[in-house]
Amino acid sequence: MNFEGGVPFDPGFVQHISAIIPNIEYAYGNLNRYKNFGQKKMQFKMLFPKLEELINNYIGFYAGCILWAAAVKPLKDKSFTGNFCCGGEYNEDETLDEVNFLTAYLNHLPKDVKYYIGKDYKISDDDMKILSAYKEFLKVNKGFVGVEKTDDLVLPDCVKPADDTKKIFDKIEEVVESGKLFELKSFIIPFLKA
Repeated sequence: MNFEGGVPFDPGFVQHISAIIPNIEYAYGNLNRYKNFGQKKMQFKMLFPKLEELINNYIGFYAGCILWAAAVKPLKDKSFTGNFCCGGEYNEDETLDEVNFLTAYLNHLPKDVKYYIGKDYKISDDDMKILSAYKEFLKVNKGFVGVEKTDDLVLPDCVKPADDTKKIFDKIEEVVESGKLFELKSFIIPFLKA
């Protein structure tokens, strides 16, 4: 990767995600249109794989954001390009709204799967670990409103500094090319402290 003109704030993740809150609300709004429980069950069965894909990609996006920060942090005094948060006012509730929504939804999802599909479903501990790390990442960087350069980035205590940034850059390039952000979920785990 070439950073002569600055470091992109987003290495290309955003093109592969769609807003999670409106998508989940739309899915459940659609589900609630059905009055017949049998129809609801059938609709949820069809909907569930799409919800899983959306969730996995989104958690992969969060993992990618942390990994990107860990990889670019050692690039001393490089300016970011495309940080639209910079210069704004920090509002913690607004900043954490999405990650809090997803965390609450994931805590509720096993009940829906049991109710509509009749199967046990467990959210992985790694996913919850990533969500927790991302929440801390947002907090310590105050929503990135003051992040102009790589030196301004703060890694939360739960993230280990990266020794091999080339490995991270290579993986990020790979997933940005493929669009499979969910692959970053397992990739980040060695960088998270227990």
